[in-house]
Amino acid sequence: MRYCGRPFTTAEIERIRALIAAEPAPSRYRLSRQVCEELSWRRPDGGLKDMSCRVALLRMQADSLITLPPPKCAKPVSFKAHPHIEQAVLEPLLPPVLDSAALSVEPVEKKHDSLLWNAYIERHHYLGHQLIPGAQRRYFVHAAGEVVALLSFGASAWKSKPRDEFIGWSRAQRERNLHLIVNNARFLILPWIRRHNLASRVLALVRRRLPDDWQRHYGYRPVLIETFVEKPRFTGACYKAANWRYLGDTQGRGKLDRFHRYAEPVKAIWVNPLQHDFRTHLCNG
Repeated sequence: MRYCGRPFTTAEIERIRALIAAEPAPSRYRLSRQVCEELSWRRPDGGLKDMSCRVALLRMQADSLITLPPPKCAKPVSFKAHPHIEQAVLEPLLPPVLDSAALSVEPVEKKHDSLLWNAYIERHHYLGHQLIPGAQRRYFVHAAGEVVALLSFGASAWKSKPRDEFIGWSRAQRERNLHLIVNNARFLILPWIRRHNLASRVLALVRRRLPDDWQRHYGYRPVLIETFVEKPRFTGACYKAANWRYLGDTQGRGKLDRFHRYAEPVKAIWVNPLQHDFRTHLCNG
């Protein structure tokens, strides 16, 4: 079975069950770190992939492979517990007059900013807010101090035939180097913002700083960005204007759906290289 990009053997799942059955029972936090340590599941910079492991363990439980110990801590406080944040993301009565020539890109670093980002996405993005496991970066885009756009980047799709044919890598190369691709999971221009070419300018600005941010936080530089644009809801015109390349369409499956269990909308696949020699890094490592 494969979870969060890692295959788990029967023996490894049995080992996870043994760790769960240990006395005293481990917390879910400690369990994820123990699993990572025993299975040598680490990021390229050597750190434990415990966030991805927690998601993998939850999916194993959903598939009836394991039974996790009950959570020992209450769920973290969400943005919904902060009325002032809920109020801050409402559409203004009078849209601000903005100078879109002076855009700034700010990464989400502080807890308050994280809650605010989540609230904007939950209220105004058609897919809403979902937790992103593993390596990720989120951004605000401001103009004259006002939020005009929000983006997030996270783990890439495990398999995508048009993308994989475009790269030309083997299965082994994909398994080894998939972390060098990041996925633009959310992109939101706030609905009351109307500026010609704003979306493509935002994409270009974030693209310039994303590799350095990723290097600083995770110890390696991604070489390719991908995104999936739902059809016919969107045309992908802003990606085309920002020099992204259209590769084809998905088959209407989720990025982790290996067994054709879940039907999803067809999406257009767009990619943008962050380095001219991206194929060398993805195929050779």
